[in-house]
Amino acid sequence: MKFVDAHIHLSDPAYKNRVDEIITIAMQNSVVAMVTNSTDLETSKLSLKLAEKYPDLVYAAAGIHPWNANQLTPSELQEASDFISKNATQKEKLVAVGEIGLDPKYTKRKEEKEQQLRVFTEMVQLAEKFSLPIIVHSRWSAQKITSILSSYRLKGVLWHWLSDSSEVLSKIVERGDYVSEGPSVGYSDKIQEIVKHVPLERLLTETDGPVRYYGPLEGTPTTPALISQTVTAISQVRKIDASRVAEQILNNFSKFFGIQLRDSTAI
Repeated sequence: MKFVDAHIHLSDPAYKNRVDEIITIAMQNSVVAMVTNSTDLETSKLSLKLAEKYPDLVYAAAGIHPWNANQLTPSELQEASDFISKNATQKEKLVAVGEIGLDPKYTKRKEEKEQQLRVFTEMVQLAEKFSLPIIVHSRWSAQKITSILSSYRLKGVLWHWLSDSSEVLSKIVERGDYVSEGPSVGYSDKIQEIVKHVPLERLLTETDGPVRYYGPLEGTPTTPALISQTVTAISQVRKIDASRVAEQILNNFSKFFGIQLRDSTAI
């Protein structure tokens, strides 16, 4: 079986000086493609460099994470937008705008809410303009995001680590969006319920590394080695053979990101 990690943060400082190791682990565990998501301008630049360094294995998503929205000056937001605009034609390397979204935990004041929304809207407009899919962070905000996205014509929407209610999930499915889930599908009842109701043709796997997990994975370093466990957990929830799940997710990844997957056998 071959696997994909649609949402990892290889440009995160926690992976500094470990990227070669992470790449080796991925290849040893039959992970044939990864999308490294970004959180600000600097990680966006590094993500693209990593896509250039590891062609046909690592692909970049550039964007501003909602956690960082309130730290941006207008000039920094413009710089990030310019970077995406400049590199948007490199579709074999820059495959999405992400990680972007809304998160009310980081917006206590009205002006913070407005700034986070402003940054998200700017990122969505760029994705629409350059026909790039988006990768969405939607903690406690999926309902609002679905309302906002209804005004845009986007190539695709991937809801990363979706954990919202069935009401929102039904809207997401109706929209034809994709959902990615990670190792928590092995122990979280809430995530298992989502995996049951997302069409298999709209499901992707992720690690969200370097984020750590709880339950039986507490203390386990997050690497792409966890993807095979995630596929096994999905197959158990869906009562489908794991090889069929892996093959469908591979096809979903290729379709969503517009990537013709090829085996990468060398670092």
